[in-house]
Amino acid sequence: MNPNAKISPVAVLTSAAVGAASGSSASGDFHDSRFMEEAERTARYRLVIEEGPQAGSFIYKTLDRVTGEVVKQLPREQVVDLMRTAQYSAGSVIDTKA
Repeated sequence: MNPNAKISPVAVLTSAAVGAASGSSASGDFHDSRFMEEAERTARYRLVIEEGPQAGSFIYKTLDRVTGEVVKQLPREQVVDLMRTAQYSAGSVIDTKA
């Protein structure tokens, strides 16, 4: 990772703030409330990209901003552990020979 990378905070809009900005109430019609719920749910997560154990490999993590929990990680932790071993190479996870 780049130790000099700059991370800027991102403002998260609440349903009240968006409703006030648009001139409608937070309890608007069904479409608006469904949109707001989806926007709030999406704004809760952030993507973190880390360098993997091998040169040129990366680990993508989706983190919950509220709890700090890793919601999803690609590649999975088991594959990252395999990548740390000397015997690992891409495509060597499954033995297709009988």
